[in-house]
Amino acid sequence: MTKTLPARQRWRRTLLLLSFLAFPITMNYMSPYLSVDGSFNGVLTGSVVAFGTMFLGSLLLGRLWCGWACPMAGLQEFALPINDRPAGPRARFVKWFIWVPWLAAIVFGALSVGGYRAVDFLYGTQGGISVAGAPDRPIFIAYIIYFGVIALFLGVAVSAGRRAGCQSICWMAPFMIAGRWIRNRFGWPALRLVSDSEKCRDCGSCSKACPMGLDVETLVHAPSMESPECVLCASCADACPHRVIRYSFSAGK
Repeated sequence: MTKTLPARQRWRRTLLLLSFLAFPITMNYMSPYLSVDGSFNGVLTGSVVAFGTMFLGSLLLGRLWCGWACPMAGLQEFALPINDRPAGPRARFVKWFIWVPWLAAIVFGALSVGGYRAVDFLYGTQGGISVAGAPDRPIFIAYIIYFGVIALFLGVAVSAGRRAGCQSICWMAPFMIAGRWIRNRFGWPALRLVSDSEKCRDCGSCSKACPMGLDVETLVHAPSMESPECVLCASCADACPHRVIRYSFSAGK
């Protein structure tokens, strides 16, 4: 018998599905290539604006985007029936080897042309639709990129486990991990998960429900539930039969 998801998780899955279905439109606004290409042409692209917004948002909301709105998160969570084992922590460093030189290329590109001289949210996009291509590029290139990104994230998740693409190769996650680290250093109020550890019966339901494969049960008993890989999806909170975990907008580390 299939277990019914709690209402909050049904809403979250619906938002993730809608985000994934919109990916043919939104792909370029999360494009690592266009952000670099625009920088070398002195253009602040939609993707750079989106990445900056993710960073600023994470100062208050952590990785809420990853848990509730990212199209590739939706793709990977709906692939969980194929491979539902935890991905493990071994490849989590890979995303930093992608992010650091890529971010350096963006900065170098902008500096090499004397800074940004224009803002073009639709840079490399025709009519606001990403898969419509660009005037100077054949449309099939956009479709190759679209299906390539899907194949990449789906392939990693299917082969390595729960949302392995988010943990290992996502170029957006480090922006939010960095923002979360900053807010934790200053300790200002922000959205987080907190636990009433004395209520915990160590049933393990929280860890089993976590789409990121985290050992949530250990975090419940720690001084703080903070983890750089937590995407604030609240799957653990909704799976807990004793209501040990909850959202909180509060200060902490």
